[in-house]
Amino acid sequence: MTYLGIGARVLIGVVFAVAFVGKVRNRKAFDEFVRSTRAMGVLPSALVRPVSVVVVAAELLVVLALAVPTREAGALGFGLAAALLAAFTVGIAVSLTRGKRASCRCFGGKGTPLRAHHVGRDLALVAVALVGLLGTLASAPVDPGVAVVTAAAGALLAGLVVMLDDILALA
Repeated sequence: MTYLGIGARVLIGVVFAVAFVGKVRNRKAFDEFVRSTRAMGVLPSALVRPVSVVVVAAELLVVLALAVPTREAGALGFGLAAALLAAFTVGIAVSLTRGKRASCRCFGGKGTPLRAHHVGRDLALVAVALVGLLGTLASAPVDPGVAVVTAAAGALLAGLVVMLDDILALA
């Protein structure tokens, strides 16, 4: 595993952990996530709740896979993360194109309206997941001190991703 793989593993793992916990912290949070998914107008109504359950389960699987420090688990976690993020990107883009005003319940928070920066955020995370996949598949000696710094940088970047809506609201 390379330093890019370590940093990406922490970044994607933390982002998906916050997303999972934000959606399942209580019944109301999950119901709000389902409502926001329905308001996007991308899925047939009958599929909204089942797809929402699958999304939450897949987010947990990403977190668990990335927590296991093996090449295979990392590949699974990054591959699933990239696929989910690509689907989120397409769903948000389609919703915006149709003029829908759904709330972003990505992290279970207060729900700011979906906007173009959500598409950009998810595209950037797809790129991080793909870089992480490559970094996980690569084999290189790792200095523990540098690995800790790289992991801390990944956690810091994850915090910025999670707080992006709040940061943009300050502008």
